Amino acid sequence: MVIELLTSHASVRKYKDIPLSKEEVRELVHAGQHAASSHFVQAYSVIHVTDQEKRAQLADLGSNRRQFLSAGAVLVFCADYCRLAKAAALNGKEIDYSHAENVLVGSIDVALFAQNVAIAAESKGYGICYIGGIRNSPEEISELLELPDGVAPLFAMSIGVPDEANEVKPRLPVEAIIHENSYDESKYDEILPTYDQTMHDYYLNRGSNQKDTAWSVQMADFLAEPRRTHMKEFLSKRGFTFK
Repeated sequence: MVIELLTSHASVRKYKDIPLSKEEVRELVHAGQHAASSHFVQAYSVIHVTDQEKRAQLADLGSNRRQFLSAGAVLVFCADYCRLAKAAALNGKEIDYSHAENVLVGSIDVALFAQNVAIAAESKGYGICYIGGIRNSPEEISELLELPDGVAPLFAMSIGVPDEANEVKPRLPVEAIIHENSYDESKYDEILPTYDQTMHDYYLNRGSNQKDTAWSVQMADFLAEPRRTHMKEFLSKRGFTFK
């Protein structure tokens, strides 16, 4: 069942040396294209990095050599208004994608598209992992992949035949996520300590990379300091100026 597939997801970061063919990647991308799209703008593109030298450079720039070099396929997902500008030009018009709403539309379109690709890949027995590390060096990666104005790399995805089996991380309980008619923050006082204990036990007892911590501690540390502050300037250079 689809629901069983969705709830069995675990990121895969170690792959067997078995490449995906270009035809297999095209099939996954085609499935990805059938995700919902705001106003059907389809404001996304994906770069399938098959050149080994480029993949090695991407591995260094994205600070993730093991995945980029071992995966059966490496995809870089981009918000794309270049194609939409070309479409407008066919009709003698220009577009303005600089506004914050269009930044959101592009980001959401890319995420929906990529998640469809991920589900399609997992349905065929492949493992996947999202890689946000490409936002560490977005300008250099844009140059490497020859991305024009209006196109911004948001994240990558490694896909391949798994060479490891990770446990599924316990998610927050549904009660923490769903609110009926209005937002209820009071319930977190009870839910979060219980979830912290669940995650503490999971981290201590999982098959690898055990650690003594809890979810709220990790989130507090992760969000305490600004991250990738260069992204605003980078996106502005790409034409996304947040008007």
